[in-house]
Amino acid sequence: KDQFGTLPLKSEKFNEGSIWLFTTEKFDGGRPFTVQANYEGFNEGVKEGDELVVDGGMATFEVVERIGNDLRCKCTDPGLLLPRAKFSFWRDGKLVEKHHELTTFSEKDWSDIEFGISEGVDFIALSFVKDAAAVKHLKDYLLTKNKSVKVLAKIESLESLKNLEEIVEASDGIMVARGDLGVEIPLEQVPAVQEEIIDLCRKLNKPVIIASQLLESMIEYPTPTRAEVADVSEAVRQRADALMLSGESAMGSYGQKAISVLRMTSARMELWGREENQQSFLPQIGESLPDQVAEQICSCACQMANKLGVDAIFVYTTHGQMASLLCRNRPNPPIFAFTNKNSTQMALTLEWGVVPIAFDLSEDMDANVSTTTHLMKAKGVMRQGDVILVVSDVIPMSVTPTVYQSLQVVVIE
Repeated sequence: KDQFGTLPLKSEKFNEGSIWLFTTEKFDGGRPFTVQANYEGFNEGVKEGDELVVDGGMATFEVVERIGNDLRCKCTDPGLLLPRAKFSFWRDGKLVEKHHELTTFSEKDWSDIEFGISEGVDFIALSFVKDAAAVKHLKDYLLTKNKSVKVLAKIESLESLKNLEEIVEASDGIMVARGDLGVEIPLEQVPAVQEEIIDLCRKLNKPVIIASQLLESMIEYPTPTRAEVADVSEAVRQRADALMLSGESAMGSYGQKAISVLRMTSARMELWGREENQQSFLPQIGESLPDQVAEQICSCACQMANKLGVDAIFVYTTHGQMASLLCRNRPNPPIFAFTNKNSTQMALTLEWGVVPIAFDLSEDMDANVSTTTHLMKAKGVMRQGDVILVVSDVIPMSVTPTVYQSLQVVVIE
């Protein structure tokens, strides 16, 4: 389901000066110089002289005539119309906002959700989220299924930007879908909006994925442009949790190499960040005393880890709260999160700098530390003499959360 889009069976080539009819009429097969739109009210609010932009600039048209629910348009910038391309209308440099209503969930969406649940997916990414209600609706439905599937909201429209904070608060994570977002806002605004979203997600302690066109040229070529490498580096510098390839790995000729470039670039930029010791103040988000204590412990833990130059942070967590709070502070050492819940392990894969490890936690913290240090030493990850900082939110039945949230420093023997 697309917000503004088409349903062509194959790609179409637009030549400069050619006249095309964009119609909501449903028909099988293809018609010469005709493009089928996928919803009624396609030309709502559009005037003659407006600019129709395909996929953020793959091709451009001038609207020359309105014909009922259809538009006759002249191609001004030639290009390609690919299957499921996105349309936007512009007037005097501003987007013509559309007010048609699309259902948040179609029958196909619910079918896909059911299939995902049956296959044991860990995350569901929700497209074209307008407000928090759609996210809450899906999360409530997942609760009825007794499934711990996380819901990610894709930010890719003007409506989502207007209601950004409530969407971030309601979601388990955010995806910045820059391809579709770049269709709805001027290109020059995308970098600033991206940084805004990352900053808000960090303040509210929600993981954020930067997606779309990171290494776009590697769909066809084995080496990225230097501008693409700079774009990846900027997303890492802004402290995004994850970067997502799409076409590069889904249909590109150099998928493995694209992943390698992404990994090398990200690692080098993170090393630079550690050398620069970038730190920023984060506001408190917890309301209850235990949550506030957990935040302070994790903040202090990260400061200690950086100042002492420890080799790793070990966190023992059932639901992932302390691991997530540590990640929020972006410490220099890697974070190894030991958890006895599979859903927590999978959810933490999205968190910045966290390596989640399945482990049968006991109420004896000394035993947990001893067993895991020997485990990591046997795997060659840690060595004798390494210093680790240990954090825990594992709460035995006999104590209260404020008593047992703990912090200690251990030297591996």
